[in-house]
Amino acid sequence: MRFYRPLGPVKAMTFDLDDTLYNNGPVIRAAEVALKEYLSKHYQQAALLTAANWQSIKYQLISDDPRLASDMGQLRMRSLEQALGKDVTQPEALKAAAQACFDCFYTARSQFGLAEDVHHTLAELATRIPLLGITNGNVDTQATGLSRYFPTVLHASLERPMKPSRHMFDEAVSLLDVPAEQILHVGDNLEKDVYGAVAAGMQSAWFACNRPMDIRTEAVRVLPHVELARLDELHTLL
Repeated sequence: MRFYRPLGPVKAMTFDLDDTLYNNGPVIRAAEVALKEYLSKHYQQAALLTAANWQSIKYQLISDDPRLASDMGQLRMRSLEQALGKDVTQPEALKAAAQACFDCFYTARSQFGLAEDVHHTLAELATRIPLLGITNGNVDTQATGLSRYFPTVLHASLERPMKPSRHMFDEAVSLLDVPAEQILHVGDNLEKDVYGAVAAGMQSAWFACNRPMDIRTEAVRVLPHVELARLDELHTLL
């Protein structure tokens, strides 16, 4: 554990999910494979699209509606509708096909288990203080078991700008009914999590489970209050 700023009392915690509590990269790659296999079986034209084609579709959608950059679910759904256009032409059938592909991806995207030490840490913290999730992603917290620790999870969406916007941080403060300066936000991203939390008046803990933590190799706008070597070090901050 390394402190960069004085840490005040902690009466509640908010958590980023992806790459903080689990390594999200392999999960997303597996979900992409599942979707590609599904497309190959059912929608041959869409299955021929390259990674560059998919990126082009996403960039154009975001250019047309910048709010989509904050909503991974809507962005994927609309991307699928675009991609499936040569396979399915009838509007209602196209929506149904896109939904089926989305469900395939979303189910695979949420098929993973948390490490036992993460379960243990979150379970113990939840008995002591309120916990709330704040994520730019769209993981299914029921399927992954995260909902047992986080009664509320705020997902970035068309209405909720993604971190580092302070929108979800401010919403979390309101829901927790705890002063912002007494809430510790835990996240892996020094821009989206640490800067976002500090800019919203919260305290911040930097923890990444998916890579070596060397602050010299990270893009830094502000320093966190504390850098964690292990997630269970959070217990000592209460």
